[in-house]
Amino acid sequence: MHVLGIDAGGTKTVCLLADGDGEVVAEARGGGANLQSAGELAVEKVLHHVMEEALGDHDLLPAAICLGIAGVDRPGDADAVRGIMRRIGFKTPTLVVNDALVALSAGAGDDPGIVVVAGTGSIAYGRDGAGRAARSGGWGYLLGDEGGGFWIGRAALSAVVRQFDGRGPATLLTDLVLEHMHLQSPTQLIHEIYYRDLHRHAISGLAALVQRATDDGDAVAEQILTRAGAELTAAAASVITRLGMRGEVFPVVLAGGIFRAIPWLTSDVTARLSEVAPRADVRVLRVEPAVGAVRLAIAAARGEASVPTYV
Repeated sequence: MHVLGIDAGGTKTVCLLADGDGEVVAEARGGGANLQSAGELAVEKVLHHVMEEALGDHDLLPAAICLGIAGVDRPGDADAVRGIMRRIGFKTPTLVVNDALVALSAGAGDDPGIVVVAGTGSIAYGRDGAGRAARSGGWGYLLGDEGGGFWIGRAALSAVVRQFDGRGPATLLTDLVLEHMHLQSPTQLIHEIYYRDLHRHAISGLAALVQRATDDGDAVAEQILTRAGAELTAAAASVITRLGMRGEVFPVVLAGGIFRAIPWLTSDVTARLSEVAPRADVRVLRVEPAVGAVRLAIAAARGEASVPTYV
């Protein structure tokens, strides 16, 4: 038996072909595939590419596919994705879930737990021992995604223009951002952001500069990260509270590129969560979230898959 486990996030998509024991046979990578922001056609192209590449010359039909995809939480979303799979030509039974569940499964297995995902965007998701789930965040870059890469990058840009206007304090972020974007003056940001329509992933890439400025003692940068840590913790606390898990022992998985790019934020969120749920075990996800999709796909192939129900 073989399965496909796919983690389709806003920035990248990873597809793993694995056997019935979860051993990875092949891997493929592609661009982001967020259903809400990219649309069905873009998602279809990415999924087709990564599945075909992962299968390669392997002459086999997967027993099941688990697709964890950003921006999918409503029944209509899952139906749209299954329609995409049919158009691609894959009639294999497909389990469609939010990519946060995939990340949680990768870091906590089948146990109750919480995941805080901070990539380009952000979301907190959790499940308890009774099969109930809750989420907070994941509203997209216009409505929320506080503490995610775009939010942090935008805050850095705001700090630069506020210094230039005299409305905010001096910050090392000005030189770092201008050097990173190959600009001579903050006035050129208008053209870069609005006329060139700078992609939000490029703005998210500025988040690492905030870590650099913080390391060099910049108060403005540290304030940005402090706010980011507070927002991510608040999202996790909301999920923990609604699931009644504050006094329980459970893992909190920190997933996404921001926790890897900004170690300060990992330490800050870990410290804050110790006050929210003192018995929680906070850990950074060290494997691909797609590993969780493989676990769920194997369970689906065996008829044992169970997706938590939102409270």
